[in-house]
Amino acid sequence: MEGAGERATGPVVGWLITGCVLIACMVVIGGITRLTDSGLSITEWKPIMGALPPMNASEWDEAFSKYRRIPEYALTNPDMDLAGFKRIYFWEYVHRNWGRMMGLVFFIPFVIFLRRGLLQGWL
Repeated sequence: MEGAGERATGPVVGWLITGCVLIACMVVIGGITRLTDSGLSITEWKPIMGALPPMNASEWDEAFSKYRRIPEYALTNPDMDLAGFKRIYFWEYVHRNWGRMMGLVFFIPFVIFLRRGLLQGWL
C-alpha cells in the first residue's frame, strides 16, 4: 500500500509546483500592470462575464469613456488616446484573467485530490 501513496503524491507535488510558478508569473504580471499604470483601466469587476475584452469599436469607445470618468484619467493620463488606453487595458486584462486561471488551477485539482483522499496531513 505504501507504493500507492507515493504515486499519489506525484500529481499533488506537480499541482503545488504549478501553483508556485503561476504565483511567480502573477507577481511579474502585477508588476508590469503597476509600472504601466494599467491597474484601473478596466473600471468594472465582472468575475464571470468580464472575461472577454471589448470586441469592436463601439465596445472600445464605451470602455474608454468609462475610464475617462475616473480620477486616474484626469490625474495621470489626461492626454491618453484610445490607442494608449488599449495598451494599458491589455496588461490589466492579462492580470485579471491570469488570476481567474490561477483560481481554477487551484480549486479544481484541490477538489479532485480532496475527494480522492490524496491530500495528506503534511499539506
